[in-house]
Amino acid sequence: MRSIELTLDDATDAAVRAEWRTLADHELPSLASHTAASNAPHVTLVAGERLDRAQIPTDAFDRLPLPLHFGAVAVFPAARDRFVLIRTVVVTTELLALHTHVVGASTDPVPTSLPGAWTPHVTLARRLTADQVALALPLLPPLSDGTLTAARFWDGTTKTLTPLPH
Repeated sequence: MRSIELTLDDATDAAVRAEWRTLADHELPSLASHTAASNAPHVTLVAGERLDRAQIPTDAFDRLPLPLHFGAVAVFPAARDRFVLIRTVVVTTELLALHTHVVGASTDPVPTSLPGAWTPHVTLARRLTADQVALALPLLPPLSDGTLTAARFWDGTTKTLTPLPH
């Protein structure tokens, strides 16, 4: 899988990583356990198997930085009675315009990347049981707003990140 992602300002990145650590400190699944250098809090704009960064217009990320407003903590269903714990991101006019611009230039995006189906979010944990979700929710108070500062291209086949110009 390949994706185009937006990264967070330093303070907001640190706040999300603190949430990862809080979950881990309570022996709950968390992205804190994923220690690869590529693992950083981010918002995925588009994902797809054949996504090609060369298709994205060179001016696409001139809109950055953009304000980041967090919404509620929520869950996505996953396989075998498991859940993905996320912090939703409020869709601003500017973020929606960037998403529309990037996904419109993408080849074969996954259905959840398409307009009308895209839910911008920052992932906190994967593979939680329903009981673990119930334990995690009270540990996650609201986060302050931040900034989406940069874009990057993730290639899951080669496990490489490439910064995208803006």
